[in-house]
Amino acid sequence: MSDRTMVRQVLLFICLLSLSSVRGQVSYSIPEEMPKGSLVGNIAQDLGLDLKRLKSGKARIYTGDSAEYIELNKERGVLLIRERIDREALCGQTTPCALHFQIILENPMELYSVTVEIMDVNDNSPSFKRAEMQFRISESAVSGAKFVLERAVDPDVGVNGLQSYSLNPMDNFSLKVQNQPDGNKMIEMILQKPLDREKQEQLSLVLIAVDGGDPRLSGSAQINIIVLDVNDNAPVFTQEVYKATITEDSPKGTAVTK
Repeated sequence: MSDRTMVRQVLLFICLLSLSSVRGQVSYSIPEEMPKGSLVGNIAQDLGLDLKRLKSGKARIYTGDSAEYIELNKERGVLLIRERIDREALCGQTTPCALHFQIILENPMELYSVTVEIMDVNDNSPSFKRAEMQFRISESAVSGAKFVLERAVDPDVGVNGLQSYSLNPMDNFSLKVQNQPDGNKMIEMILQKPLDREKQEQLSLVLIAVDGGDPRLSGSAQINIIVLDVNDNAPVFTQEVYKATITEDSPKGTAVTK
């Protein structure tokens, strides 16, 4: 086949598509991560097409430039999963997440529109970029001092996405979560009572992020706090008066008292 003939056929196909109106449309909703070969829907039944027509019309799926996650079984008149679909990889945080394609038949040319919405499943736990966070806080820090914490990330959306945080233990600090204009959350650790390095030089806390799926999934990060010393203790003697007796010929360096 010459290049000119091929170009003519492509142009003819495009013209036929533009002239033919969409004869029908159907929508399906399926969860992500369905195994290869799983049933999406009975397209022949839902569009009122005869199995003979699917075969004689050389029915096929047209997706444009997008990957083909769905395949058409003309023998059964059904749509099947061709490749396992990861909603997060396909759409990220965009909702709704859907595949759009056409079923094309020839002799005569017919076009049917199909939409497959990919529903999220709770297959990702909240996670922190760093497993540990470290803060160096002076024991002179006053109550109410705020320290911004790294927020967790959950690729899932909706109720399956990140929902809440907790901090343990909460003897010295509380947790404050603020919604930001961009939809993210600012996580702050707030000092509730002053630290005392002489009593405790280091503190270890755990920040936990929880999603809203069923069952709920969670992720955690360790928070290590080093308490910095300040000169808040004056030197003191163990007694008010010290008495000692030495001989007059005691050599230099002789201990007087302990």
